Amino acid sequence: MIYKIAISAVTITLCMAVNSGADTIYLKNGRSIEGIIGNEGADSVNLEVNGGSISFQKSEIEKIERSEESDSELLRRKWEKDRKARQESIAKKQLEERKKPKGVEFSSQQQQIILNVTLNKNVEAKLILDTGASLVVLSKKIAAQLGIDTENTRPDMEVKVADGRNVLAKRFMLESIKASGAEEDNVEAAFMLDEVGSMPGVDGLLGMSFLKRFNFKIDHNENKLILEKR
Repeated sequence: MIYKIAISAVTITLCMAVNSGADTIYLKNGRSIEGIIGNEGADSVNLEVNGGSISFQKSEIEKIERSEESDSELLRRKWEKDRKARQESIAKKQLEERKKPKGVEFSSQQQQIILNVTLNKNVEAKLILDTGASLVVLSKKIAAQLGIDTENTRPDMEVKVADGRNVLAKRFMLESIKASGAEEDNVEAAFMLDEVGSMPGVDGLLGMSFLKRFNFKIDHNENKLILEKR
């Protein structure tokens, strides 16, 4: 016996029909399933269920009980209500997960805290934690890896790098920054137009345009930056 099934986010259980307001297909194996009859061909019947559809061969069906059209509409409304409730539940759980404190491991170099981050989902960078920087500041090299045309860009601001120098930079918007389990979208940033920097192997500064979205503290015993979503 073969069923063609197209179902998303729902588990269908074949059982004895107990609810009203739905079409019911009774199978020759003694089981039944409720839904709304959709396309019906010479050899098959398609049954719409909550979250998908199931196709049955007529040779497998004992009988079909059909509901009134008004009952079918009420059932669709119930399914839509259930779908929205599931979406709201998922969104709530995702929000609760985002608000849980995240511990981001860091290393130290010349008394600076260095964090590994992922930019725009696919570019890895090492950034100095800098609460005095208003923006996330990136090197020209990292900006090029992000697909930015760094050679034909005019500066629109100055930024102060780790050694205190002021450097010409260009402001832009990062699609996302992820530090361990903490991720934020649409983060304001800037990239330096010259390859400068006093610390080799570091790609810029993790400034307040990212950090201000969290309550944060530094745990030097565990070498972790604790980020809690505001």
